[in-house]
Order: sequence, then structure tokens, then C-alpha cells
Amino acid sequence: MIATTPSPPYYAVIFTSVRTDIDDGYGDMALRMVELAHEQPGFLGVESARNEQTDGALGITVSYWESLESIRAWRQQAEHQIAQQTGRERWYETYKTRICKVERDYGFEQ
Repeated sequence: MIATTPSPPYYAVIFTSVRTDIDDGYGDMALRMVELAHEQPGFLGVESARNEQTDGALGITVSYWESLESIRAWRQQAEHQIAQQTGRERWYETYKTRICKVERDYGFEQ
């Protein structure tokens, strides 16, 4: 689903990753992180996709936030920090995080 966001400005955190072959609880942790993000002040929504042509190795998750402060608080959240560390140790070959200010958005619905 496409996240419902307010009128800009707001912020997007784009997390692009390449997975290892190790699952070891990854799916459960990913679901928990989305659940936990929904509980964080300033969280607006999330969209995620994984490329089936790469056997799911390449993934992009975009989360939306009200402010840079809410993004910082999410980064420092204790359970999220454990997930970050485990990701570096087991689940990701590489990843990149980008933080962007959304100044304009538009779309189409039927």
C-alpha cells in the first residue's frame, strides 16, 4: 500500500539494502520494526519493496516522518538499535540510508 502522508513538508528515510543468504529471524524482526515504528511520535507511514529478480536480495523501504527530531529518536530507539546491529552482523551485505525533505508530492487514485 502507498502510505498516506500529510501535505508537505515532511521527511522520508530511504533504506536501500542487499540481503545476505541468512534469514535467522529477519522476517520477524522486519515486521516488529514496522510495528514499533507505528508507535513512535512523528511516524507517518512506510512503504517497502523487495526485488524478486534478485531473489529478494535488493530491498528498499521508505519511512515517512514529521521531523528530523522524530527520525533521530527512531534511530536511537533501543529495540531498533538491536535490529540495526544484527543487520550489520548477519542480514545485510550492504545498505545505504538517505534522509530527504519532501517539499512536494502529488498522485493519482481511481
